[in-house]
Amino acid sequence: MISIDRDDPSRGDVHQLLSEHLADMFATSPAESVHALDQSALSSPSIAFWTARGDGELLGCGALKLLDSPAGPPVHGEIKSMRTTAGARGRGIATLMLRHILDDARARNLERLYLETGTEDYFAPARRLYVRNGFTECPPFAGYVPDPNSVFMELRL
Repeated sequence: MISIDRDDPSRGDVHQLLSEHLADMFATSPAESVHALDQSALSSPSIAFWTARGDGELLGCGALKLLDSPAGPPVHGEIKSMRTTAGARGRGIATLMLRHILDDARARNLERLYLETGTEDYFAPARRLYVRNGFTECPPFAGYVPDPNSVFMELRL
């Protein structure tokens, strides 16, 4: 059975997964196009961070960052740090995590979710996952700027 629960990004196995994630981001994209967050940034109060585990084994992680709203509580969020462990790929973990994040965003009454991912072939599975779940391409958001190495996507909730 797979469970998805709030977790601490600095927890040993999670920290290692996030370090691998950052290393892969810098290996596949120019440094100025890497927007992944480290474990310290993922500990921010504006970010909800979850891990997926099966029998205690880490399978993946994901986060929801609330975006500032000039007139009141946040109504938009950004998906961050979606990552599946190498041994868990192809088992539907990313889909489970994404659905969990979407459910949380709806429970918070968010109106829209955004994300940024890469244009390289390495990111093709992620882009397919997001399209399958209703995301469409959009212009840059929340301070991002146009970047040939980035794809910006949104989902109206």
